[in-house]
Amino acid sequence: MAGLADVKLADGAKGKIIGKKLDVSNATEVDKAIEEIHSAHGKIDCLVNNAGITADATLAKMTEEAFDRVIKVNLKGVFLMSKAVAAKMTASGSGSIVNTSSIVGVQGNFGQTNYAAAKAGVIGMTSTWAKELGRKGVRVNAVAPGYTWTDMLATVPEKVIKMLEEKTPMQRLGQPEEIAKAYLFLASDDSSYITGQVIGVDGGLKL
Repeated sequence: MAGLADVKLADGAKGKIIGKKLDVSNATEVDKAIEEIHSAHGKIDCLVNNAGITADATLAKMTEEAFDRVIKVNLKGVFLMSKAVAAKMTASGSGSIVNTSSIVGVQGNFGQTNYAAAKAGVIGMTSTWAKELGRKGVRVNAVAPGYTWTDMLATVPEKVIKMLEEKTPMQRLGQPEEIAKAYLFLASDDSSYITGQVIGVDGGLKL
């Protein structure tokens, strides 16, 4: 639903914005959506894989269902979307795929076995696809945000937020606009010779 809200927010922007609701872990829905988009526009220049969910629990308490649910959206969804779009991009000889990893995919995080596994997997797929698709004119990179003010933090206690800020060298959490600029850079021709990279936008948290 957040994507549909974004369409409304961007209604006054230049160009044509189309919202599509789909399950990124469903191959049939993904292929149908990509075909419709490609048919409508004739070309796909950029794919940003940004769908994601959480279902946190410690290893001892995490259910198989919770593990599978996060992997389906956060990892399988990236695979299915990228596979469908890469076919269109390689046919046209150009394109940029920007995946969403996380600082959690690099360092792990207490209570996030499923999320950490998915985001680490995204980094592995990014490197692999950069090697496979580079010769066909398609670049593949990833953004690894640190802790950022999004809906995912809505239920996090204030004392935990304070702890996260103190752990970050810049002593604050990121703003969505700051993360978005990294995606824009990797999607644009300004990064035309960059592929296979994971750009950390984390206020120095990885240090």
